[in-house]
Amino acid sequence: MPSGREDPERTCIVTRAAAPVDALIRFVVAPDGAVVPDFRRRLPGRGMWVTARADCVATAEKRKLFARAHGGPVKVEPGLADRVEKGFAAAALAALSMARKAGTLTAGFAKVEAALVKEDVIALIHAAEAAPDGVAKLNAAANRRQGGGKPAVIRCFTGEQLDLAFGRPNVIHAALLAGPASRNLMARVETWLAFRGEDRPAGDIARDPSELELTEIVSPGQREE
Repeated sequence: MPSGREDPERTCIVTRAAAPVDALIRFVVAPDGAVVPDFRRRLPGRGMWVTARADCVATAEKRKLFARAHGGPVKVEPGLADRVEKGFAAAALAALSMARKAGTLTAGFAKVEAALVKEDVIALIHAAEAAPDGVAKLNAAANRRQGGGKPAVIRCFTGEQLDLAFGRPNVIHAALLAGPASRNLMARVETWLAFRGEDRPAGDIARDPSELELTEIVSPGQREE
């Protein structure tokens, strides 16, 4: 949580570069000797800091850098980077659910269209498997908005995950409205995708403005239909 003081920095055990703690992941050694991520930075023990990217975590595992930083033998179960990503994905999904409970998420094609006209929409959320025509129609509607800037486009959640967050089936499209819970969701999504290699934050221009003027926040490797 912000403390009003300058953010502290730590040194990544992989890159050896100092960075703010928000750009790093803290790992500790559990009582059984296993290396575990400490997402909240609250667990006891000596922290080992790694740049919050999957490739850096994988390098730390491959080169046995955790043991070197710890100063003794540790246990690292294979697939540490995958487990960390699942933690970031779970945090983003929890933030999505909280935004829904806070009333800053609305779902359904017609409701999203209406929200684009009447509400302060900061992001469109499409299921990863959403049909291209529906995505294109809503993106075009967002591009026609007058004032308020263009919303980001989030396509990293599956339909199943959206169903879980909304507590009902067949959620394909949603609009994220302005609010504290929404800002938290955007931050969680950006952190998750940056870990996976997608490092464009909300507010950037899409790769091809002639085809898509909205900011994209999508899973790495996903192709725009």
